[in-house]
Amino acid sequence: VVGGKVKKPGKRGRKPAKIDLKAKLERSRQSARECRARKKLRYQYLEELVSSRERAICALREELEMYKQWCMAMDQGKIPSEIKALLTGEEQGKAQQNSTKLAKAVKTEANSSNP
Repeated sequence: VVGGKVKKPGKRGRKPAKIDLKAKLERSRQSARECRARKKLRYQYLEELVSSRERAICALREELEMYKQWCMAMDQGKIPSEIKALLTGEEQGKAQQNSTKLAKAVKTEANSSNP
C-alpha cells in the first residue's frame, strides 16, 4: 500500500500505448525516408571531399614534376628561366625592403632632430 493505493505486482515500466497501427507504420516509413535522405547527403558530401582531395593531389604531382624538371636542368648546368625569375624577384623584394627601412630611418632622424 503506497499513498492509499494498492499496487499490483508484476506490472512495471511503461504501459503499452494503444496507438493506431496505421499511424505507427506511417511514422516508420517517414523515418526510413529521412534516413535515406541523410544517407544520400552524406555520400554526396564524401564524394565532393574525395574529388577535391584528388584535384589537390593532381596539382601537387604536377608541381613535383616541375621541380624534377628544374633539378634535371640544373644538373645539366642550365638554370631554368622560372628560377631566374624567382631569384630576381627575391632580390627586388630585398631591395624594396632595404629602401623602406632606409626611408623609415631617415624619417625617424628627421623627426628626432626637429623639436
